Amino acid sequence: MATDGDRGSRQALLARGRRLEATTLSWNVAGIVVLAFAAVRARSVALAGFGLDSLIEIGASTVVLWELADTGLERRRRALRIIGVGFAALAVYLAVQSTVVLVLGYRPHHSVLGIAWTAASAAVMFALAAGKAKTGAALDNPVLRTEGRVTTIDAVLATAVLLGLVLNAALGWWWADPAAGYVLVYYGAREAHTVFSHRPCSPTDRALPLIDRVRVCRRSR
Repeated sequence: MATDGDRGSRQALLARGRRLEATTLSWNVAGIVVLAFAAVRARSVALAGFGLDSLIEIGASTVVLWELADTGLERRRRALRIIGVGFAALAVYLAVQSTVVLVLGYRPHHSVLGIAWTAASAAVMFALAAGKAKTGAALDNPVLRTEGRVTTIDAVLATAVLLGLVLNAALGWWWADPAAGYVLVYYGAREAHTVFSHRPCSPTDRALPLIDRVRVCRRSR
């Protein structure tokens, strides 16, 4: 039986999870504005694409905030599916963006604002991802852990875009950031596959605790 201390500790962890998601949400909302301005000034497809990625992260954070308000099995299952769609959309977006930029040979202008924002975004997102992983593990919450991986991909993408912007500014290597985008296509596709590849529940699985059922199976169609 859970004690008052256990319940208090869980509530504190849930509050921490909500703060992490609210911070992620706020940062990405601000990022859309900053990136839109920087992309127009530099005529940068990479910066415009990173702004679209921020929209995916906003959607994922909103889903987790919704899920943390009610940790029932069906809500968790639905939240995981929505995050899986976000991963798939991220992979498609990266594949299309990188291919179009490479095929067209599009050369963006230098962007000091873009470099500063992507550098800050990488640091912030890596920190948030670590916090979500730790809090999700403490809560044994697969949705928070999964969304933490979305944040990790967002941080890696920020790093890749940053590297491309720096190489373009320093060496004129315009193709560096779309080439790096292909690496991230694999991660987005892999995480989407992980979310959607859970097998149906067996009679034995249904006897497991709630958390374990969410982790190992999904409802049969």
